[in-house]
Order: sequence, then C-alpha cells, then structure tokens
Amino acid sequence: MKQVPASLLTLLAGVVITLISLWVGQHHGLLPEQASEQAPLVDDFFNVMVTIAAALFLIVQGTIVWFIIQFRQRTGDETDGTPIEGNFSLEIVWTAIPAIIVIGLGIYSVDVYDQMGGLALTHQHGSDHAMAAHPVTSALDTPALASAMAAPIVTESSNPVESVIASPTAKYGFGAPTSEVGKAADLVVNVTGLQYAWLFNYPDSGLTMGELHVPLVKPCSLILLPKM
Repeated sequence: MKQVPASLLTLLAGVVITLISLWVGQHHGLLPEQASEQAPLVDDFFNVMVTIAAALFLIVQGTIVWFIIQFRQRTGDETDGTPIEGNFSLEIVWTAIPAIIVIGLGIYSVDVYDQMGGLALTHQHGSDHAMAAHPVTSALDTPALASAMAAPIVTESSNPVESVIASPTAKYGFGAPTSEVGKAADLVVNVTGLQYAWLFNYPDSGLTMGELHVPLVKPCSLILLPKM
C-alpha cells in the first residue's frame, strides 16, 4: 500500500484546522449581549483573534501529539536520537508568521479605534497638565437603560474630572460634540480597572457593579480612576 504524500496530508490538515477555527471563532460564546453601536466592531475584532488563537492552538498541540506518537522510543531501542542542530528556513517561517499576524491585528485594531471616533480626539492643555477623561455619548439600540462594555479611559491628570474634547464628526459618538463642550454630563461614572474586569461606580446613587449601564442617547462621562 502506497504511503499518502506528506503534502496531501498537510493540505488536508490545513483545511480541517481552518474549518474548525472559523467555527470556533463564530461560536465561542464568550461575548456579552451587544448593547451599543460600537459592539459589533469590537466583537468582530475579538472573533478574528479567537479564530487565529484556535488555529494556532490546534497546530501547536497537534504537532506535539504527533511528535509524541511518531518519535516515541520503541521497545528495545536503546540508540541515541538523531542529532538535529536546527533548520534556518523553518525558524524564518515561524518567526515571520507571528510577526505578520501581530502587525495585521495591530492595523485592524487601529481601524476599529478610528471607526469608533478614537483618532478624532484632540487634547486641550491646561496651564500645567493635559486634560483627562473622555466624555462619552451613548448611542444604544435598546430602550431606557442598556448594558454596554466600556473602553478604558487613560488619564495623565491628577484631576480625573477634567475632559478631553472630541471631534463632532466621530461616527459613533466617542467623545462630545463641540456644542456640548463645557456642559455637565447627564451621567458621570467612575471606572476602576481590575486584572480581568471593570468596576463601574455611579456617584449619584452610590451603586457599584460589573456592567456599565447608561441612558439612551445622553452624554455620559466615564472617569478612569487608579486602583486603590
């Protein structure tokens, strides 16, 4: 019986890994319900990362299992293994592929950030430090109060209540229009970043929770606070 060519096996494995990875990337069930116009952008980006991660996991773990079986020590074999110093071409390939993936994801993330209006933000400077927190205008599809994931707000100021002024052309309302600059937000939320989560505190009511709830189409200011 003739042995199946390695190239055909590699092609078959590539097709199977691709199909499984695409399925996992769309059916992982790790994301919360979409509650804002920005959510599809972020979710699609996350799905792409899960797809790539699933493919890499299958390739790496599959290779390990295959090597364990194929190159195991046979009964009665007391000889040394074949001395292998390395493969320069292989090292180039497995260095180039992660580099391409990381660069591609970086470009994709910048595009998502731009579509959310992030690159339209401009900073006003006070007398001795930069302005800080983003005023965020909510644009949700659900009535009354809706649930949304918050983007981190980086502050360089000692006063976390100061604000950054955003371009009025931001597609998703990431920032406040010029006409609203200087006005008090309808809702102020203090945000504390944890290792794997965010805590949202509502000063007006004293509530603290792990989900962000904001009123529909109202200017909201999210203040990122240092972890105590």
